[in-house]
Amino acid sequence: MKENQLIELIDELVKQPNESEWVEFKHNFHSPEEIGERISALSNGACIHGQDYGYLVFGIEDKTHKVIGTTFKAKSHKKGKEDLEHWLAQRLDPRIDFEIKEFDYNDSEHISLYIIPATKERPVHFKQQAYIRVASITRKLEDFPDKEAKIWRRRKLPFEKDIAKDNLSVSDVIGLLSTETYFDLMQLPFPKDQNGIIERFLVEQLVKRTKGGLAVTNLGAILFAKHLKEFDLLSRKSIRVIKYKGKNKVETEREQIGVRGYAIGFAGLVNWVNGQLPANEEIGKVFREESRMYPEIAIRELIANALIHQDFSVKGFPMIEIFSDRIEMSNPGDPLITPDRFIDSYISRNEMLADIMRRMGFCEEKGSGLDKVISYNELYQLPPITVKVQEHRTTVSLYSYRGLNNLEKKEKIRACYQHSCLKYVSNEKMTNESLRDRFKIESKNAAIASRIIKDTFEAGLIKEDDPESKSRKHRSYVPFWA
Repeated sequence: MKENQLIELIDELVKQPNESEWVEFKHNFHSPEEIGERISALSNGACIHGQDYGYLVFGIEDKTHKVIGTTFKAKSHKKGKEDLEHWLAQRLDPRIDFEIKEFDYNDSEHISLYIIPATKERPVHFKQQAYIRVASITRKLEDFPDKEAKIWRRRKLPFEKDIAKDNLSVSDVIGLLSTETYFDLMQLPFPKDQNGIIERFLVEQLVKRTKGGLAVTNLGAILFAKHLKEFDLLSRKSIRVIKYKGKNKVETEREQIGVRGYAIGFAGLVNWVNGQLPANEEIGKVFREESRMYPEIAIRELIANALIHQDFSVKGFPMIEIFSDRIEMSNPGDPLITPDRFIDSYISRNEMLADIMRRMGFCEEKGSGLDKVISYNELYQLPPITVKVQEHRTTVSLYSYRGLNNLEKKEKIRACYQHSCLKYVSNEKMTNESLRDRFKIESKNAAIASRIIKDTFEAGLIKEDDPESKSRKHRSYVPFWA
């Protein structure tokens, strides 16, 4: 927000007939705790009243709303040896991304302004206590259950539609976003003028109109930001790639942190990751041919899934970790469906992000991504993939080649279950023969496949397709959920 826009904002706020549940005026600083309580109260109050932001303004007389200036320097003020801004942020839950603006309203009156986003998930607490404004008094939210219920009931705005940066001009938007990347990836002709660009971005909800002009949405920023650091909250969602020496995290070989929007950097990211992965050398009749240890299409799909299915409200960022025996893709957030049903079910918490990334060709059509990953995993004769959910983080792992004899029993069971899922979504059934083909087991060793099927059956992961069938030779199996 530019200084003239901040002055215009103050002029609008002082026109309010009274302080409210989302606006409070102060003359000078009193205590850090008071500010923390006010931030909690104003965020909660803005949510209840359908406001995007609450405002705490230092330099305004609360009774008359006259601009009188303040000696309080919110940006540089300390709590002990710690910056007050950081001290406050550490004690808010959830950690809303409030902004501090300092500027001169005129030649003699200085203003310190806290711009506080309305909470979207749950009441904001300061030091484990939530607050609310009642008229011009700050009270504990727990004393007003009806107001607290309104916060919980208010529908959360989808992440993609929320504002990443507001009060922008057309040239500001084009300066912040790589608009040409959008048209290239969508294979659309580039508009003749800037207004044509903006109109298309409005249709895609990458940009929206607000009272302050134009705003870049989270969807527009996370995909097309030239520099994610220009968007404070989203800069923490840059994807990170770490390659380690060996099978653990003791020694890092190299690390990369993304600086651009996902759409701009996706192709380069996938190529860089594939370039770090080990390769097998196949000796042909004339030439040596190098083949990747892992299927590139599986790597591409899993990276896209990590970006699409992350929970942006959870602290953390998407990460790719490369070890000598595996590659792990992880993202913040618990999955919306159980990992056992990843192959046949599809629910995304970021539908708009998923849709546009598919249309740009970054991943498969809806619901057909993980079956392709497992199909290529089998083609490369790799161990089964694993999905782990720990501490609000979802991790999918691909493993380098190991022969059947080197797989643990639980890995054989997991591979058998994934094979049955793959067959089922392909409108087929798993049989002893199909499992032998998956593991490259010779027909004379059919008993090995039978043992794996029996173990998987006893684990409750598969069932007989036709329990009434008397034929053991032609018995077929489906996943337990089929």
